[in-house]
Amino acid sequence: MAMRWEAFLDQVQERGEYPTSADADRAARTVLALLGAHLVGDVRAELAARLPETFALILLNPLQAAEPLSAERFVRATAAWIEGATEQTAAWDVGAVLSVAADAAGEDLTRRVLLQLPPGYDLLFGRPQDTTSHEHSPQNR
Repeated sequence: MAMRWEAFLDQVQERGEYPTSADADRAARTVLALLGAHLVGDVRAELAARLPETFALILLNPLQAAEPLSAERFVRATAAWIEGATEQTAAWDVGAVLSVAADAAGEDLTRRVLLQLPPGYDLLFGRPQDTTSHEHSPQNR
């Protein structure tokens, strides 16, 4: 069941702390257009099915990426598309949009989305993979 447009946008606006829903909408459109270029096949179709129609269409008709962007370059590309953005604000934009998309998608689909992306995107989706965190935690020393 797809999330409603207003609900999706409200969550993006809240997480991104945007002054208006128009700001949240612009961030969502940009980030999803870039994300769509990185996903293929069933995974992209299933993610689109969980998103509000407006954003689903953007995901399915994405900006073309010549190559898969690293997480860092994805943030930079987002900054380039959003007027007045810096890499810091763009990282915030990407995190807000992708974490809401991950919530809409659910854990299983989010995991499959991450498998199609270069390493590092788990943080952007707010789903850090805890493969190394245990080794670095103080109680294991």
